Amino acid sequence: MKEKVLVSACILGEYCRYDGKTKKLNAVVEALKGYEIIPFCPEAPLFGTPRERINVVEIDGKNRIITDETAVDVTLRLEEEINTFINDNPEIDRIILKSKSPSCGYKTTPILNKDKEVIKQGSGIAATILEKAFPTLKIENELDF
Repeated sequence: MKEKVLVSACILGEYCRYDGKTKKLNAVVEALKGYEIIPFCPEAPLFGTPRERINVVEIDGKNRIITDETAVDVTLRLEEEINTFINDNPEIDRIILKSKSPSCGYKTTPILNKDKEVIKQGSGIAATILEKAFPTLKIENELDF
C-alpha cells in the first residue's frame, strides 16, 4: 500500500491560489512518485479562485484569519473546512505545505498586527491545525526540495 502524502494543491500545479495562479514545483511532484498524493487547499472550496487575499493577524494575543480588503474574520470557516478535511483523511504519512501561506505556511508565514505590519513569523491556520492533528509527522514545505 502506498504511503499517503498531503500536499498543498498549488505546489502540485492546481490553479487554486488567491490570484488564480499556481506555484507548481516540479521537484516536489517528482519526489512524490510512488506516493498516494492528497491535494489540499482549504481556501479554494470556501472562497473560490481567484479570491480576496487573507492574512494572519494577531488580535488580543490570538491569530485570526482576516480578509485583506474587507476585513472579514474567516477563521471559524477555515477551521471547520480544515477539520473536515482531516476527518475525511485520517491516515496521512507525510505533509508538504506551501511556505509563507496564511493557510499552509509552517513557521514561515508573516503574522501581522491590526495595522497590517509584520510583527513576527509563524504558522498559517492549516499548518497549526495539521501539526496538532498529526503530532508525530514532520511538516515540510516546498523549500525543502
